[in-house]
Amino acid sequence: MTLNPRTLRRALLLGCAAALLASNASAQSGAPEYDIVIRGGRVLDGAGNPWVSADVGIKDGRVAKVGTIAARGKREIDAKGRYVAPGFIDMMDQSGEVLLENGTAENKLRQGVTTVIAGEGGTPVEASKIPAYFKQLESQGIGVNFGTYYATHQARMQIMGDKAGAPTPAQMAAMEKEVGIAMRAGVFGITSALIYPPSSFQTTEDLIKLAKVASQCNGFYATHMREESSKLIPAIEEAIAIGEKGGVKVEIFHLKNAYAPQWGKGMPKAVALVDSARARGVDIAADMYPYPAGGTGVEITVPNWVWADGVEKGMERLKDPAVRAKLKQQVAAGSMADWSNLVEASGGWDKVVLANGQNPKYEKFHGKNFVEIGKALGIDPEDAAWNIVVEAYPKRSMALYFMMSEQDIETALRQSWVSIGSDAGASAAPGKIDTLGLPHPRSYGTFPRVIAEYVKRRPILSLEQAVRKMTGWPAQRMGLSDRGLIRQGMRADVVVFDYDKLDDVAGWTNPTDFPTGIDTVIVNGAVALDQGKLGNVKAGAVLRHACS
Repeated sequence: MTLNPRTLRRALLLGCAAALLASNASAQSGAPEYDIVIRGGRVLDGAGNPWVSADVGIKDGRVAKVGTIAARGKREIDAKGRYVAPGFIDMMDQSGEVLLENGTAENKLRQGVTTVIAGEGGTPVEASKIPAYFKQLESQGIGVNFGTYYATHQARMQIMGDKAGAPTPAQMAAMEKEVGIAMRAGVFGITSALIYPPSSFQTTEDLIKLAKVASQCNGFYATHMREESSKLIPAIEEAIAIGEKGGVKVEIFHLKNAYAPQWGKGMPKAVALVDSARARGVDIAADMYPYPAGGTGVEITVPNWVWADGVEKGMERLKDPAVRAKLKQQVAAGSMADWSNLVEASGGWDKVVLANGQNPKYEKFHGKNFVEIGKALGIDPEDAAWNIVVEAYPKRSMALYFMMSEQDIETALRQSWVSIGSDAGASAAPGKIDTLGLPHPRSYGTFPRVIAEYVKRRPILSLEQAVRKMTGWPAQRMGLSDRGLIRQGMRADVVVFDYDKLDDVAGWTNPTDFPTGIDTVIVNGAVALDQGKLGNVKAGAVLRHACS
């Protein structure tokens, strides 16, 4: 039978009306079509676009719809007056080991972080054991999505130990093999931490050879550069050279101009150098944390030659009065070709603050600079620092180095290719310092601080720009094609926050205070932080970089 056009049009209209009535009946009956519906929020898509007023429907761990949603969800979240954004991505995390102990990652989740990329210091296991390590994380459960790099010094130590020296061809071939095993296991690339022995003993050529292995899997070379102070520009040039000659993408960890004599001058030069490299096709970018002080071990205050025969021998050298006399002269003279002098970079011992002496004897000096500590003990600040290093061993005493200026932080933040990385790990328990043993506010406040300080308190970034730096851009950078945006089909990693109440809270005297204004965090479609309360939800996934 053939319907005439008029009859066909009427049938179609009746069919549409019936479908609409059925849909309305379903919505009114409360039959849920979604697992979660976030209603009436100001949705920031993560790509830098202006916010839109919309509902967000989540089903089976993914964003199913963004817009006006009539149907109900099994769980309804009222976001009226608040912002809805993709979960934040920590581009320089230090949680690789602590997640085995406690996978909750509460200090990350309360910042709105749903994904972390770790591995500046490598993986907690050797290359051949990475698959088992990933499986253990998955079986135990983790609160955030987790990806990692493999460190070049891991391969070096396995083959050569922790002493200085050039590798033989056979040793280099063995290191290349380890990198290949790690890449095929799913790491995102290789890292170097070139101010720390034994990583500092690696040459540019060594790193290029290892980068070429990572390039076979389209991997990264991510680096804590050899210098971030007086030789910042040559250090960036080295990173660029490794990227170009090794055929890898380059990520500069915690970009900074950590050198008081060059504040306001070094960062513009660094930005221009990266821009120039990108203009000619080098895939290079950077991450940073928004604080004027870095944090690392007190042992970095002595030149690398002290550790050339390994850590044990280095500790013995530090006890020798004759060696100390030489070291004091070298510290006063400034950086060396193979050592970045962070005391000089900070502007003196009075800008270096003991954060964790790892010894009850020195707890009363936490928060004091080494000039103050030296005076209290009746010794030079150098002796105070090195006594603490020796007496803490095998633990690592930690310090805060006030090396950066707010002007340079602002300059770096404005760059579209800069993302955010905390350089901090998850804490093993609420309100405790992170796994590094470093009480730095970046462990609890990095991500809310980007908005609270650099959007709200001073207009360095727009809200949309800030959110992009923490979501869409890092996801794109790392090749996480189904994360970082609130769009249909994407993984449902979501943070809901109250802009007016958002504050990082954590500071130098209260570094483990939780932020305010973030009340709901969703990881892979599961509510991990629910109206400010942390549930026993470990919905994170291990992220493996594909090696094709």
